[in-house]
Amino acid sequence: MIYPYFTRFFYRSPAHSSAKLTCSRSKATKNAVKQAKKTNILHIATQGFFKPESNVIENPLLRYGLVLAGVTIGQSAGDDGVLTALETTNLNLVGTKLVVLSACDTGKGDIKIGQGVYGLRRALVIAGSESQLISLWKVSDDATKDLIVAYYGRLQKGEGRSEALRQIQLGMLKGEKQKHPFYWASFIPSGDATSMTFN
Repeated sequence: MIYPYFTRFFYRSPAHSSAKLTCSRSKATKNAVKQAKKTNILHIATQGFFKPESNVIENPLLRYGLVLAGVTIGQSAGDDGVLTALETTNLNLVGTKLVVLSACDTGKGDIKIGQGVYGLRRALVIAGSESQLISLWKVSDDATKDLIVAYYGRLQKGEGRSEALRQIQLGMLKGEKQKHPFYWASFIPSGDATSMTFN
């Protein structure tokens, strides 16, 4: 179950499908994310950030990232609470079937002609994740919680990663409370679209 905390870190072990490690609030640190090993699902719900192109920071992977617990502005080393896309490339996510970033703006990036988009999604692919669920704009906490809980339910029933999201989004569109695309259209899948096994 996903709870509406500002910052939390969640993953499910492939060896024990019911095992969960949840780090919420002050324990949802950059170091906690860095220690994540091979998992079925890595879920990070926090605040994403991006800084528009500038002459100050050339590398686009330094302009995108996640704000985690213990953020300290101006600290240059250690656990400053900010996980940049560049730092994300150094995570060991090989074998991780799905990374869910239920945060604002996690799918944004710099477009480089002939190379693609440089941002968190690219960083997660470089780190080894099979698939990603990311957002393209600011998201509603309540609608995101509803979407993610329903998404995990469909995945556990064997639906494909992309099709599960599509069906949830169609359901929200047909509903009354969250039918406006603002509530559901921000999330897009990337990577392996097939179903997952929960061992």
